[in-house]
Amino acid sequence: MAYRRTPAVQARLDAQRQAVLLAAVELLSERGYGGCSMAAVAHRAGIATGSMYQHFAGKAELSVELFRLTVGRELAAVTEAVGRESTPHRRMAAIVETFAARALRAPRLAYALLAEPADAVVDAERLVFRQAFRDLFAAQISEALADGQLPPQEAALTAAALVGAVGEALVGPLAAGGSRPDDVIPALVSFTLRALGEPDRDRAG
Repeated sequence: MAYRRTPAVQARLDAQRQAVLLAAVELLSERGYGGCSMAAVAHRAGIATGSMYQHFAGKAELSVELFRLTVGRELAAVTEAVGRESTPHRRMAAIVETFAARALRAPRLAYALLAEPADAVVDAERLVFRQAFRDLFAAQISEALADGQLPPQEAALTAAALVGAVGEALVGPLAAGGSRPDDVIPALVSFTLRALGEPDRDRAG
């Protein structure tokens, strides 16, 4: 007969897995992917290294889960900010403002998510992450186009270009420790609106 975990055993394992992920997020925020070895995460979580393999096949699987968890939080925060705005232009500004502000407050974590060399499986997840933000931008661009608020353009292409440009522009400040958010964020918002064909940033208000 195949072994079936009791509810108590499953609850213990679920709690341990959650502790592992919390420890991994802490290490990623402090040391990046290079500091998230199975042994390091186990030590931070207070469990034996061998117990890690009850939850993850290896570092690659852990890294993917960690990436999805942290990026999911960022996407949720940006989506919430977008929902508070009433016009496409303000929503597009909110995407940039919220994402950049959160990144600059946690520069080591944001650098790991955006640019740090990592396993190929993490690079594949980065593509999914960029596509999610692209789609969020594209929805606002499409709405503005439908209302005649922007010059004709391909919404998905413009959105992809903006995601790439904003991410690349943040790499330098993040590598420097998240310096000067008051300079970086307004410049990124201004760039975004100009790239869309909106010459007057004040119209975003």
